[in-house]
Amino acid sequence: MKIIDLSVTISPEIKEPLQTKIDYEDHKEGAKKMGSKLFGGASADVFLEGNGPAGEFLYLTGHAGTHIDAPWHYFPTCEGKPSRTIEELPLDWFFHDGVVLDFTDKPDGYCFSSDDLKERLAAINYTLKPFDIVLIRCDADKRLHDDDFVKIHVGASAEATHWLIDQGIKVMGTDGWGWDIPLHIQAEDYFSNPRPGVIWAAHYVGREKEYCQIEKLANLDQLPPFGFKVSCFPAKIKGGSAGWCRAVAIFD
Repeated sequence: MKIIDLSVTISPEIKEPLQTKIDYEDHKEGAKKMGSKLFGGASADVFLEGNGPAGEFLYLTGHAGTHIDAPWHYFPTCEGKPSRTIEELPLDWFFHDGVVLDFTDKPDGYCFSSDDLKERLAAINYTLKPFDIVLIRCDADKRLHDDDFVKIHVGASAEATHWLIDQGIKVMGTDGWGWDIPLHIQAEDYFSNPRPGVIWAAHYVGREKEYCQIEKLANLDQLPPFGFKVSCFPAKIKGGSAGWCRAVAIFD
């Protein structure tokens, strides 16, 4: 069996609006804290060579690093019912055959349509089946720590998102910062001609049809177009709009 990591490292170095902060606690500090809190004020000497347990405190959004958006992220309701949060979703959505569609020939900010998806599928001679996990490659992960990371990915149109769901796809993902086109392009479009349906157009498909999207994937360039499984189980966060995941590709 061969496993390829499809996840980025959760890190403050990723340049995005909702920044991550990690406070690290080394072994000496761990000894001080554990001695005082759990062992009745004992000194660090009770630990081997004064080394207690190292740890870290993370301050981050559920959308940090490689993560899966739940229907609750998109809208309060889905298909006329309360949208499901991340811990309520069926686990069998998150382990299925994977398909990579290559959009590295398209410019930053390109908005792909269902015709683009059909063209890419025809090029690899693949027909989607229900529950395939469809991964969009644009190699944005290669510029993960650049200041313009949030601006460089290709994005899905609402129409393309509808089409994927209509093929039975429940989980779709991208190695870009987001599933929609970059925010600055959405904003420019809206303010040049204010109208509904411009901002988060693909996300809002989740108001009508239930699905999940993986954002900030990595290493899709190391995968063939198909012939592998994707495992991407999300963290079980109560009421969560998203959950971090260690997405991997598995080859028998």
